[in-house]
Amino acid sequence: MPRVLQLREALREAMAEEMRRDENVFLMGEEVAQYNGAYKVSKGLLDEFGEKRVIDTPIAELGFAGIGVGAAMNGLRPIVEFMTWNFAVLAFDQIVNNAAKTLSQSAGQFACPIVFRGPSGAAGQLAQQHSQTFESWMANTPGLKVISCIDPADAKGLLKSAIRDNDPVCVMESEIMYGYEGEVPDGEYLVPIGVAATRREGTDVTLVSFNKMVNVAMEAAEELEKQGISAEVIDLRTIRPLDHHAIVRSVQKTNRLVVVDESWPFAGVSAEIAYEVQKYAFDYLDAPVTRVNAADTSLSYAPTYVEEYMPNAAKVIKAVKEVMYLNA
Repeated sequence: MPRVLQLREALREAMAEEMRRDENVFLMGEEVAQYNGAYKVSKGLLDEFGEKRVIDTPIAELGFAGIGVGAAMNGLRPIVEFMTWNFAVLAFDQIVNNAAKTLSQSAGQFACPIVFRGPSGAAGQLAQQHSQTFESWMANTPGLKVISCIDPADAKGLLKSAIRDNDPVCVMESEIMYGYEGEVPDGEYLVPIGVAATRREGTDVTLVSFNKMVNVAMEAAEELEKQGISAEVIDLRTIRPLDHHAIVRSVQKTNRLVVVDESWPFAGVSAEIAYEVQKYAFDYLDAPVTRVNAADTSLSYAPTYVEEYMPNAAKVIKAVKEVMYLNA
């Protein structure tokens, strides 16, 4: 029977189950042990697994990411938690130049089975250096897999798959969604990396999104239904590899596409999706692909600015009516 768990609880279950299953799995990061995690994702893990497998690190992202990469190259399976992906910018040298390239640079002699995880994206009034969305940054690097999901059941199954994967995987969470609740199945299960999920069936327009913007797309779809417009909602779940087949199948049915992406518009995930759809489903489109992104600027602190900056249901509804030629 499914249980209702918060996102943080589902992620914790995934790590605990994999640590029980494989003694080579361990967790390291800032405040993950004594403090039970900055967002309490690792609550109780120190008590169960001890200080050799749940390790508090200094505030030195480049340093402990490098230790994780070295441990992975030597047969362990580290989970490296960043308090936020904004801080992980300091560790990009290890993630991009070492973890992502270990397999190819060693001609297949060394794998790097490591998970880098933590929250990405805006979380209210946190200003410019703490509100960035990094999925497209990581997905731009060959050798990295990128997961971005807030549904508790999927997050648990995907994190378990990531821990077992022999490639480095970046798991992007959401600071403001750790308390988000959903049904999580009992027992052992995995969710495959690289497979999107259809959250809502529809016939008039496809809405594609990921992470907490899926909830924005769902809110817009519910309001559009009241207005006689049927929207299909696709949750990517994984950014790389991207499940363009699911997107194309939906567009072949609805003939219209709106991508809801919290990141900046230039060279982002939404831009890649637009390219994939024009390549594989151009003849099915009845309107240009439209995107709803964050504003193309840094996010300031003022709450009114945050509201204007972020995608929301009203902006999505406006975009849907544009692709359906209903705004005139």
